[in-house]
Amino acid sequence: MEPITIGLLGTALMLILLVLGMPIAFAAALAGFLGLFMLRGWGVAAEVMGFLPHPIATKYVLTVLPMFILMGYFAFHAGLTRQVYWAARQWVGHLPGGLAIATVFGNAGFAACSGASTASAAVFARVALPEMRGYGYDRKLAAGVVAASGTLAALIPPSALIVIYAVIVEQSIGALLIAGIIPGIFSALIYALMLYFRIRFNPTLGPALPQASLRERLISLKAVWGILMIFVMVVGGLYFGVFTPTEAGAAGAFSAFILALASRGLTWLNLKESLMDTARTTAMIFLLIIGVLIFIRLLALSGVTDAFIKFMLGLPLPRLGILMCILFVYVILGMFMDAIGMMLLTLPLFFPIVVGLGYDPIWFGIIVIKCCEICLITPPVGLNVYVVRGVASDIPIEDIFRGIIPFFLMDILTVGLLIAFPQIVTFLPNTMIAR
Repeated sequence: MEPITIGLLGTALMLILLVLGMPIAFAAALAGFLGLFMLRGWGVAAEVMGFLPHPIATKYVLTVLPMFILMGYFAFHAGLTRQVYWAARQWVGHLPGGLAIATVFGNAGFAACSGASTASAAVFARVALPEMRGYGYDRKLAAGVVAASGTLAALIPPSALIVIYAVIVEQSIGALLIAGIIPGIFSALIYALMLYFRIRFNPTLGPALPQASLRERLISLKAVWGILMIFVMVVGGLYFGVFTPTEAGAAGAFSAFILALASRGLTWLNLKESLMDTARTTAMIFLLIIGVLIFIRLLALSGVTDAFIKFMLGLPLPRLGILMCILFVYVILGMFMDAIGMMLLTLPLFFPIVVGLGYDPIWFGIIVIKCCEICLITPPVGLNVYVVRGVASDIPIEDIFRGIIPFFLMDILTVGLLIAFPQIVTFLPNTMIAR
């Protein structure tokens, strides 16, 4: 049997296992092992299975992941979620759709100290969703804004997805994290503008609140100094070359820990829960990386990777057309796979093509992460939608997906603008002192 045929059969087996409900880490590892066994025999297959996990699990750059995850847990226990939402509410609550806009800005603020989109969606489903519904907001819009704005944590640093992208394609973690700042803020502003004009022309979707006084607004800013401190320490340390990404993550986690202690929100019980949940999440990510990389070995040794790259580069299309094809694949895969698994499977194939076409790898990374954000709210998977549904069990899942539609369209607009104006992404990393 031809090597490429074995690689394609391994791919088909993995897809079948995924459709049957097997977790991607195990489906990829099993398909990769069987393919390697058919291709090179028991010795090579067993060697890959036995020796691949160790260099991955001991990779120093990956230590930043548990730091970012732990930072988010400590920030939550410090009460920063409610504080940033309250501050946003005081400043924009009087606008049409003010509470929805405050949810967007609150999520953006919390994203500055938490790199997990599903965690942001879960937190704001408990904080912002009941308040919007209490003021008579349309339930589809209220649930949709919580699910969609939670995705901002994937783009605004610290972001676990950005770190994983950087590790896969061997690019600067610091430069990629810095590159996510302006597009993340840009995405939040587009969401907010859409909500403002939509509810201004249809006030029944959500009433405006009484305007807060200037004194109340200024007082509310005291509550967000903790998030500002963490953000400046992490992002400023990276931008000016003071910290490595791991050191920045550790400094941010320690700062959030001190804030949680000072606010008396951290008990022995939730400290233990935070550490255990961080360990579980990190182990899950590492297992996913190991499983998919076993499968990637099969694609490389069978020649599928090289054949695919040559095929794509040989298409009679302009480079923008090839890029559109790649992004379309992400949109389709995102309907059925989680973001980490999707990146691990596709980047070894797509990244050489994109670099060969002359695109900036940092810019492409932010485009990929933005596509992953879109995948978090698109059916049938849409993890953020199911997170919100788990908290608001009385809202039908189809209503939440309907509420997502305007945000999905704004995300498509944002991707188009980032492609048309790549300087939105590349400006900050190009001015870094150390990349």
